Amino acid sequence: MHYPEYRPRRLRRTENMRRLVRETSLSPSNFIYPLFVQAGKGILSEITAMPGQYRYSVDKLKGIIPEISKRNIPGVILFGIPDKKDPEATEGIRADGIIPRAIKEIKNLAPDLVVISDVCLCEYTSHGHCGVVENGVVQNDATLDLLGEMALSHARAGVDWVAPSDMMDGRVAYLREALDEDNFEDVAIMAYSAKYASGYYGPFREAAESAPQFGDRNSYQMAPPNVREAMREIAMDIEEGADVVMVKPALAYLDVIRCARDEFDYPIAAYNVSGEYSMIKAAAEKGWIDGPRVMLETLISIRRAGADIIISYHALEATDLLI
Repeated sequence: MHYPEYRPRRLRRTENMRRLVRETSLSPSNFIYPLFVQAGKGILSEITAMPGQYRYSVDKLKGIIPEISKRNIPGVILFGIPDKKDPEATEGIRADGIIPRAIKEIKNLAPDLVVISDVCLCEYTSHGHCGVVENGVVQNDATLDLLGEMALSHARAGVDWVAPSDMMDGRVAYLREALDEDNFEDVAIMAYSAKYASGYYGPFREAAESAPQFGDRNSYQMAPPNVREAMREIAMDIEEGADVVMVKPALAYLDVIRCARDEFDYPIAAYNVSGEYSMIKAAAEKGWIDGPRVMLETLISIRRAGADIIISYHALEATDLLI
């Protein structure tokens, strides 16, 4: 029998051979770990829909931040859960709000950790939408003023990056100008550039208590069938001053990540969102899948698609397997 000169299996015989020809790598340096910070004291509350994930009061961050740092994970992204909400997202723009206090605490605990803040109104509004609502409609330009105030309150607290996730048009340019005018030229913007209106956000909305109280977010988040539109959104955010662009969710949008990687020479983040995390956890709990194996396979697929940065709730356990 005739065999080809090239036999791919030659390089698969041992683990060290496979390591030598590995095309895509996954390391702690690729991760950002999300944290839910809740108003109050003494709070360490597991999120029912996200096993292994917790809501932390600021005083309880001293337990988790060292765990992140010792794994050499370079950054965290913060989501706030206030003790009260109103239509104007008042708690989200206060200088002494939950996120500014968390930023200061984390910088005290781990000065070199990159602290990123989510900039959006949905966690702070009583109606649960990402912008100002008038007559049942989310208002784009009126929302920008509040987003600017929120970003500045985070910058004054010492944040490294702000991450607008609202999907209002023009918000990157607005935030860049607001930050620069207040002498925060060094604060970077990681834009949620291609954020899709996805069913994968369900567990997050429980965790952050941010589900819309009426309607949906289809008028401002992207429609799942669209890829070319995502490229336009990313191009706009880059032109407006984004330093890092993001695709969210990750797993069902690997093709969008790949298109972005091919088209843009910018750092690309992908958000391995709550629903993706919870599906793996639930199936592993049932014994239907090998949880750690599927987790790593999922994460490497996101890297293989072209993401430089992965925001993932798996980050701690993944790095334990990589180290």
